[in-house]
Amino acid sequence: MDQWKTESCINESTEAQSKQKEQKSSEDSYYRFNDLNYRWISLDNWTYSKEFKIPFEISKWQKVNLILEGVDTISKILFNEVTIGETDNMFNRYSFDITNVVRDVNSIELRFQSAVLYAAQQSKAHTRYPVPPDCPPLVQKGECHVNFVRKEQCSFSWDWGPSFPTQGIWKDVRIEAYNICHLNDFTFSPIYDKSAQAWNLEIEATFDVVSSKPVGGQVIVAIPKLQTQQMYNLELQPGKRIVELFLNISKNITVETWWPHGHGNQTGYNMTILFELDGGLNIEKSAKVYFRTVELIEEPIKGSPGLSFYFKINGFPVFLKGSNWIPADSFQDRVTSELLRLLLQSVVDANMNTLRVWGGGIYEQDEFYELCDELGIMVWQDFMFACALYPTDQGFLDSVRAEVAYQIKRLKSHPSIIIWSGNNENEEALMMNWYHISITDRPIYIKDYVTLYVKNIRELVLAGDKSRPFITSSPTNGAETVAEGWVSQNPNSNYFGDVHFYDYISDCWNWKVFPRARFASEYGYQSWPSFSTLEKVSSTEDWSFSSKFSLHRQHHEGGNKQMLYQAGLHFKLPESTDPLRTFKDTIYLTQVMQAQCVKTETEFYRRGRSEIVDQQGHTMGALYWQLNDIWQAPSWASLEYGGKWKMLHYFAQNFFAPLLPVGFENENTFYIYGVSDLHSDYSMTLTVRVHTWSSLEPVCSCVTEHLVMKGGEAVRLYEEPVSELLRRCGNCTRESCVVSFYLSADHELLSPTNYHFLSSLKEALGLCKAQITAIISQQGDIFVFDLETSAVAPFVWLDVGSIPGRFSDNGFLMTEKTRTILFYPWEPTSKSELEQSFHVTSLTDIY
Repeated sequence: MDQWKTESCINESTEAQSKQKEQKSSEDSYYRFNDLNYRWISLDNWTYSKEFKIPFEISKWQKVNLILEGVDTISKILFNEVTIGETDNMFNRYSFDITNVVRDVNSIELRFQSAVLYAAQQSKAHTRYPVPPDCPPLVQKGECHVNFVRKEQCSFSWDWGPSFPTQGIWKDVRIEAYNICHLNDFTFSPIYDKSAQAWNLEIEATFDVVSSKPVGGQVIVAIPKLQTQQMYNLELQPGKRIVELFLNISKNITVETWWPHGHGNQTGYNMTILFELDGGLNIEKSAKVYFRTVELIEEPIKGSPGLSFYFKINGFPVFLKGSNWIPADSFQDRVTSELLRLLLQSVVDANMNTLRVWGGGIYEQDEFYELCDELGIMVWQDFMFACALYPTDQGFLDSVRAEVAYQIKRLKSHPSIIIWSGNNENEEALMMNWYHISITDRPIYIKDYVTLYVKNIRELVLAGDKSRPFITSSPTNGAETVAEGWVSQNPNSNYFGDVHFYDYISDCWNWKVFPRARFASEYGYQSWPSFSTLEKVSSTEDWSFSSKFSLHRQHHEGGNKQMLYQAGLHFKLPESTDPLRTFKDTIYLTQVMQAQCVKTETEFYRRGRSEIVDQQGHTMGALYWQLNDIWQAPSWASLEYGGKWKMLHYFAQNFFAPLLPVGFENENTFYIYGVSDLHSDYSMTLTVRVHTWSSLEPVCSCVTEHLVMKGGEAVRLYEEPVSELLRRCGNCTRESCVVSFYLSADHELLSPTNYHFLSSLKEALGLCKAQITAIISQQGDIFVFDLETSAVAPFVWLDVGSIPGRFSDNGFLMTEKTRTILFYPWEPTSKSELEQSFHVTSLTDIY
């Protein structure tokens, strides 16, 4: 049912205003200040209408339903001018019985109310006590009371996104007609029986039986590759009926399990289910079944108070490496299959194995989870509540319960989802008193919190899905939060659960500022997207770091100043007389700063997986904030709007490598830890080199004896006082030299080449402007960039403008005269196009 007619229900605009709106609508929603110019759209009420003909004989069917897979958000539905129902939840699926009103030719209307105005009305009607926050910070230029409406919370604005409170039909609409009975829902969960050492499959099918008599028949479930077929007899009584089946997989059959990326294969099995029912009715379903177990391990740790917090997949402890996912666009109709695959492929290409689907966005479309299953991306799934307290009146709870039950049923069969989490940061917001609630009123809000997330959401999860763990919030103290009555005095404790950590003032090169936590599920630093991305939505007058556009696009209070401050701690800031050059150089430097900061923090978490220091440690997860952008603006993302890799994403490819040497200093001693995510031990050597900034030849190099790197551990491989290292290497100084190191076996590189700066680069001595040239050639669909440099070059950045694709490496430290980098285009392109667009920058170009 496409080509809906839409019209605003507010027609008070003057002719001049109408012309102005028409002119603006010809521009992209993200162009310059259009998030403000288009604000009127979300404040209007809109009607979607359509006339259509039913392509079958209506009188032959006992039951006819109208199915709305997704309606955003507040609407009244009229079918042939008869009101058949209402919607109030963007995240629920709606079904309406239209048997008595449907005709051969029909009309349908969805009369939408502005979600912004609805939210304000709901907030005003909640007179017993306020439910904060009322409005977002002014810098976000957003709308108020989003916590009173069940829609995408960030659509009212966020500190990385615009305010576009959409309304309309955002998923499929269909009509279904049937006799006898209809299969409404079908879901399943693989369960491993430890005592029997065998797999079973719990299958649940929901029917609507419209026959006046019981409907008998049989069902056949088959998984051919597991040599499994089972038949069941069934009898369905009239009405809504649930059929539960239990399929046994013979323990003599080898079942290959689903593994996260980097840990094994993502093996799945084709399953068919055939219902052969009375009256010659056959209903067949097919699905892909994956077998895996997931456990959240919270147990005492020797030498540390508190509890562990890590995941075992198929019995193996897995360090979660990845990022946080936000909606890919403010407008979901723009999120294509191609875009989803591009973004998710970029996840595994950067050696990640996990995404946290953050609670202020949406439950993603089916294809997102199918791709995660296929690619081996574990999903930490939040329910859609974020950075707010929420009402608990009965109407709100009823809507939430319907939403949660539907989403559990829709998503539980995906092996990629390894945990349900009740919300984003709401336990911390409540207990750290973000909203300045008086201590005497706090029990009211704690009661509401427990009502919503424990007595409703948790209850539904435990009833609907026993195959994965549930936690009430992120961050949370997990089992300790439960013990404290579902809210903890310090939900961000280093001794329990997961933490969120942000610090833009302390020096990010100093690893001692980071929390030695059990699990880091949010942390990060901002940067600006590339000029080629910004150029599409801006004009020449905007191309300055202090322009009205730059200030407007920054939705995080003080964000632009924080970026420059953090960059200025270790780099010289751009001072070109050319304003455009200064703007481009500043963009580049913010990306350098972001990449280096997140690298330092992530490597700190990774090397802490196996040790306890000052009673803290055993970190088993690092999910930086954030993976993707919702528009073209400064943010914490590593992928720009549209998918272009920032420098951070190239760095992630290295700092999330399965084998990695990590260098750091403590008390003037230089250490290198080896970090392994592998399942097996490896014999290898560590090579440590020192270069002066003024020479492409190393001044010294040493290779260790053969080391055994144990699988799944982080261990110390090397230590040396910095003073001895400098003296041994030709009287280097901190300012004149840089250290690089890598792991290898039989002259084969096993890890990325990592590096350690002995001083800030603004203090580097001997650094001179590097002349870097590239010869581009083509090998099939891949392009080869043969680089040559005249001098050591830090943070070499290869850019081909708007040509979509990625390099094999980027943002690297170039200490050799030549280096070969590959370019993988995402769309057909030519060598001449690349040559015309190609530009290379290094830190030496702005010094």
